[in-house]
Amino acid sequence: MKTLFGPSRLKRSLFFLTGDIVLLSLTLVAGYYLRFDLHLPHYHQLPLLLWMPVVVLMKILLLRIFGLYNISWSFVGLVELVNILKALTIALFIFFIGNLYIKLAAPTLAVPRSIILLDFVLGVAAISSFRVSKRLYISILKNQRLGRRTVIIGAGPTGERLVREFLRMDPAVYSPVFFVDDAPIKAGNRIHGIPVRGTIEDLPDLLKGAAVETAIIAITTLNHAEVKRIFDILVENSVDEIKVVPHISRLPEHAVSVKDIQDIDIEDLLYREPVSIDEGAVREFIAGKTVLVSGAGGSIGSEAVLQLLRFRPVKVVCLDIDETEIFHLQQRLDRLPSTRTVIVPFVGDVRDDRTLEALFSAHKPSVVFHAAAYKHVPMMELFPQEAAGTNIIGTWRLGRAALRHGVERFVNISTDKAVNPTSIMGATKRMAETVCTALNGAGGTRFISVRFGNVLASRGSVIPIFLEQIKNGGPVTVTDPKVQRYFMSIPEAVMLVFQAAAMGGGGEVFVLDMGKPVAILQLAEDLIRLNHFEPYKDIKIAFTGLRPGEKLFEELLTAEEGTTSTSHKKIFVARASSIVAPSDLDRAVTQFEADIVAGPEAVRKRLKEIVPFYSPHY
Repeated sequence: MKTLFGPSRLKRSLFFLTGDIVLLSLTLVAGYYLRFDLHLPHYHQLPLLLWMPVVVLMKILLLRIFGLYNISWSFVGLVELVNILKALTIALFIFFIGNLYIKLAAPTLAVPRSIILLDFVLGVAAISSFRVSKRLYISILKNQRLGRRTVIIGAGPTGERLVREFLRMDPAVYSPVFFVDDAPIKAGNRIHGIPVRGTIEDLPDLLKGAAVETAIIAITTLNHAEVKRIFDILVENSVDEIKVVPHISRLPEHAVSVKDIQDIDIEDLLYREPVSIDEGAVREFIAGKTVLVSGAGGSIGSEAVLQLLRFRPVKVVCLDIDETEIFHLQQRLDRLPSTRTVIVPFVGDVRDDRTLEALFSAHKPSVVFHAAAYKHVPMMELFPQEAAGTNIIGTWRLGRAALRHGVERFVNISTDKAVNPTSIMGATKRMAETVCTALNGAGGTRFISVRFGNVLASRGSVIPIFLEQIKNGGPVTVTDPKVQRYFMSIPEAVMLVFQAAAMGGGGEVFVLDMGKPVAILQLAEDLIRLNHFEPYKDIKIAFTGLRPGEKLFEELLTAEEGTTSTSHKKIFVARASSIVAPSDLDRAVTQFEADIVAGPEAVRKRLKEIVPFYSPHY
């Protein structure tokens, strides 16, 4: 039944064909009646009857040739109207020339030239009106109803395109009421009948009494600070739905359309300057090679696997101790378009020499991205042996395996918590950096560490925790009103890791420019507002105090290190001195292995002895 009565291409073509036959017949009749003052002389009745099927069939064929039976009724535009004019102009000339021949052969059957011109004008008007009728109905009549009252922020091409699509939507979802734009010169203009009321500065006054329900930020070049300012204005004026088009650096290849708009999220408010990398340099050291990613099931590791596919490695080996995360990664990869890169899932522990030997012997990786680590700060305070086992011993064993098997580059993913560490996690990651620095030069492998801060929405990070607390009705727990953290998006972090790896000559600790630190209290308040609640009123915020190992502020560098700039403006090299000499590395690692067996206090004591500036907060 649905198939029988539902729309189809054949039914649409038959609908237009039937309508055109009726309209084109009527326009010829109307031409006669207009020419003879609404009276049809009897001696013109026969010519009309003879000419009508011929002229109508000719025009139908020309309209068919110009594709006017394969159009969408709701989206008729200038192109279709021009094609109607072309088809009927050709018909006019054919009709005119044919009529001249008939006038010579049978004068009584000829049509007056004025009727031919009237038929042309009426035909263009009738067929054009028929084609645009639904669009006019959607744009004019339906504009008066239903959809959510919406302000469009941005009166440029993106805003214009969105409004044009909104006015065509059936049923209406959004009903645009006005634009604002950052260019004052646009104020007073109208776009598809919707006024441009003023600038973004005028927005607070314009929203008063306007009963706006939805705002769509349609300026693709705004930075995160400007988006945040607009967001605050909208929230203060009780706009309960805020959407945004992607930033210009994340725009789809096609023109922005309604399907591209999305709910504003915390990444839009924290969005940093777009990252660009030398893709040629990255591709040169990855393309055609086998790449091993440890910790491949984690936030950074899984993104590294996905992004690596852009650079066409011959094989990517995904190593993780968590078989469930490897399974989920495999599922994500299976949904991607087919690629020539072979994906190899490998469940194993970086602390197990036998596992690593089997992996390296079987797959012979040329590049290693080492993202396997324990990173949860408070939890690692309870289990320092596990932190030391994975973050120190695991890095050492994976590094030694890389040396034995002739790996070209070994890239260790580090953290800002390794700087002036106050936590077990930070101190063990600082030791992991030292392991890589000490191993560099022991063979042909280049060992590189890349240090950066928190990544947005990573597993175990503050944002998913806050969102879960909001979902449960609060309270949202913040350790201290003054606490600040650096944030970076996961794709951005991975791209910069690739860039640093391509640049590294071996032995460096690269430091990524994380931008400005973010106040966690402000982050919590924004997340609550993004979920349509009012902080402290609908969702409470509770302050719990700093947990063991936490700091108010994370540094990316230590005072004694300093940095050296590189060819990339967002990547620096820390001028770090190794805390363990290469000749003493094996002895230091052996001591940690003994301390792990001895217990947590032995691990804490050893970290205090070896890691400079480690000052635990208990």
